[in-house]
Amino acid sequence: MPHDERPQLVFFTSHRSGPARRMESLIAHIARKERGRLRVSKVDVDDRPDLAERFRVQQVPALALVVGRRVVSRLDGRATAPRIESMLAPYLTEAEPEIAVA
Repeated sequence: MPHDERPQLVFFTSHRSGPARRMESLIAHIARKERGRLRVSKVDVDDRPDLAERFRVQQVPALALVVGRRVVSRLDGRATAPRIESMLAPYLTEAEPEIAVA
């Protein structure tokens, strides 16, 4: 199976965080909109404190953009769609058209 080279947006959340819960639908929308160019993962910091520590998450919600196994950008706290899109834009390439195989 080929390695997926799309950038990955990691959404750090907690069921106890109101601002994080309010961002969930926005993150889901971005995931659908950019599905050909971006992978989106959701991490609950209460369930995975090891990942929160590894990514140095100090507050939730937090977003980390990973490209080539490196965090290239992050947003801490509640973010708007324009802020998230500005963060993503330099790293998203045009999706390759899908080719139907007969």
